[in-house]
Amino acid sequence: MSTTAPDNHRSTALPLLEQVRRRIRARHLSRRTEQAYTHWIKRYILFHGKRHPADMNGPDIEAFLSWLATDREVSASTQNQALAALLFLYKEVLGLTLPWLDKITRAKPRERRPVVLSHHEVSALLACMSGVTGLMARLIYGTGMRLMECCQLRIKDIDFQQHEITIRAGKGGKDRVTMLPASLITDLQTQLKSARQCHDSDRARAEPGVSLPDALARKYPGAATSWSWFWCFPADHLSLDPVTGVRRRHHIFEQAVQRAIKRAVQAADIVKPATTHTLRHSFATHLLMGGYDIRTVQELLGHSDVSTTMIYTHVLNQGGRGVISPLDRR
Repeated sequence: MSTTAPDNHRSTALPLLEQVRRRIRARHLSRRTEQAYTHWIKRYILFHGKRHPADMNGPDIEAFLSWLATDREVSASTQNQALAALLFLYKEVLGLTLPWLDKITRAKPRERRPVVLSHHEVSALLACMSGVTGLMARLIYGTGMRLMECCQLRIKDIDFQQHEITIRAGKGGKDRVTMLPASLITDLQTQLKSARQCHDSDRARAEPGVSLPDALARKYPGAATSWSWFWCFPADHLSLDPVTGVRRRHHIFEQAVQRAIKRAVQAADIVKPATTHTLRHSFATHLLMGGYDIRTVQELLGHSDVSTTMIYTHVLNQGGRGVISPLDRR
């Protein structure tokens, strides 16, 4: 079977990476996926001296992946992400369905236990945080949401009456519902008052509305400027939308939260390699320690497969799988 791409892909006026971006957006994949895939496709092309991917095949992909593992020493998950980007390029963009595409060897990820903080360590970390980022850290630990799910939270998705938060288009594009911690209601309401001032100021200056998912901006023209679709945690300045190029109000940038938590980990003298995601791990672990069943935790985390949630069950075993050391029996 020929390994050359159809003529329309070679003759198009659009650069290859722009074709990739358009195909990703047509598939409604996330912005993060778009950034990752275009990054790895560009690295692949540069690695092979700017040859067109249609002129390469399986051994060329294997050589690139091998270089990532041996020379760049990337993790198995990173290597597999690069492979996923290249498979998307060949199948979805270039339209090539070749036997060797499905025979590329995938790296086997190492099984790692998640980093989990104790109740005391979580309290110490949160005590070192304040302001908006402190509230977001408590919300992440208190609900189990991911960092970007917290950053992208909108006014309409908080239900103070039912004490629940709806997380829209989480990982895998799925919606789910989690609890709204009662201890955060007052602080969250105060934050929304601040967000309302930001929203009203933007409307007074006739600034463009916030970005909306999919084609909602065309279906509901007024939604982008409505209060219900506004960010719970808006950025303190306007910035260019990376997709449309429109200067608008974005949500708070995730790096601000990550840096604040990193400083708090140091200030609390926590020696574990804790990150923002560690709060999500701790949420799941502490629920299981509290006696909640694995299915409930699975739903709150938004895992499609319970086996993913099972990584937290190690906390149900004390020490070395609950075995008492013979040294302690002396």
